[in-house]
Amino acid sequence: MADTTNKVLIITYYWPPSGGSGVQRWLKFVKYLPQLGWQPYVFTPENPAFDLKDPSLLKHVPDDAEIIHFPIWEPYEIFLKLSKLFGGATSIKPTAVVGSKKRSVFQRFTTWIRGNFFIPDPRKFWVKPSVEFLEDFLEANRITKIITTGPPHSMHLIGLRLKEKNPKLMWIADFRDPWSEWGFLDTLSLSSLARKQHRKLESKVLKRADRVVTITPFYVRHFERLGGRTVDLLTNGFDEDDFSQLSYSKSDRFTIRHVGIINEKCDPRPFMNALAEWAIENPEAGANTSIEFIGEVHPEFKKFVTDSSTLNRMATFTGNIPHQELMKQYGASSLLLIVLTGYKDAEGYMPGKLFEYIATGLPILGIGPEGGDAAALLRESGGGVMIDGSRKDEIKKELSLRFNEWQQNQSPVVKKSSAAAYSRKAITQQLINLLQVRP
Repeated sequence: MADTTNKVLIITYYWPPSGGSGVQRWLKFVKYLPQLGWQPYVFTPENPAFDLKDPSLLKHVPDDAEIIHFPIWEPYEIFLKLSKLFGGATSIKPTAVVGSKKRSVFQRFTTWIRGNFFIPDPRKFWVKPSVEFLEDFLEANRITKIITTGPPHSMHLIGLRLKEKNPKLMWIADFRDPWSEWGFLDTLSLSSLARKQHRKLESKVLKRADRVVTITPFYVRHFERLGGRTVDLLTNGFDEDDFSQLSYSKSDRFTIRHVGIINEKCDPRPFMNALAEWAIENPEAGANTSIEFIGEVHPEFKKFVTDSSTLNRMATFTGNIPHQELMKQYGASSLLLIVLTGYKDAEGYMPGKLFEYIATGLPILGIGPEGGDAAALLRESGGGVMIDGSRKDEIKKELSLRFNEWQQNQSPVVKKSSAAAYSRKAITQQLINLLQVRP
């Protein structure tokens, strides 16, 4: 049981039973905080609109954590009702957050409204009632330390207003993505005034927070430039408990797996083109190779795959699966794929899934900037390689190397990587070190 003198309130939009990478980071911090002597409180929406669910994550919430579910109103309800009238989307999917290039008039209009009226995001309506509730809650429970995590960056506005009301609060602002220079904003048809408002709000948060933390070295430099201050690095990681029962089995086919969302900004096409050429040039390998995409996939990419007879024979699209089931899929994989091509500032992108990949010990093929943070992580951990999407011949060489390994071994090739530094428990201790000392 945690020493209740060490208390911290975490304000997050994403929390189980919601699924996705936005949940994993703070769920794991909350899991390990009580083991290291801290009492976590989590403030999260009672009825979030995001429909990606993974109820299996609920079992990872420790009994010591106190979860406060607070009602939220989001304009997505109105959007969905109007969308149904116009024959559009009937749910909010991760791949629909960044819309198709072929947008209807209704989609273009709602995107413009979203970008220019809901700043920083549609959860802005949760800020005022949350602050009113939390002001009393913090005082009643004698909590003097708070953490906000975004996106959505409205969470940081809750922290900002609480800090303005009580300057003695210690406030850590955690950025899992950029804000004013976030690539996602480029899809929302922002006016110059809207851009200015984002920069103004971001600047206030960067100046008033006692500590600012983020997930990659690139983002550390990014926020230090914008805020003119020191920014701390707390990477994502992997939970050792998740992998304690991981078992490996050689599949009947050379199986490449990609885990995670593929939206409009993620472009696996350069890799898929190389894979198709490799399969044609090596008929035996092509006939014994499968590639599986686990998670939401943008329909335009799916069409690109199904339009190719070569790729269509190899590819399957599984959709979202519970995290526990994912462990079984890892154990039956031959090669794990991660794609950074297409993302803005891809050199600074280290997806949370990459740390899980490393923890498996299976070979990893990354497609993206060879000089970026993810490439450095793969080199330092010994987990795999990062190859630029334009280097088709190098991609094909790597595929041949991994196929030959699969062919010659009775079980998947598993390497001992130096992953211990990225365990969730170790990173939680780094968080505690920041909580204990003001900068």
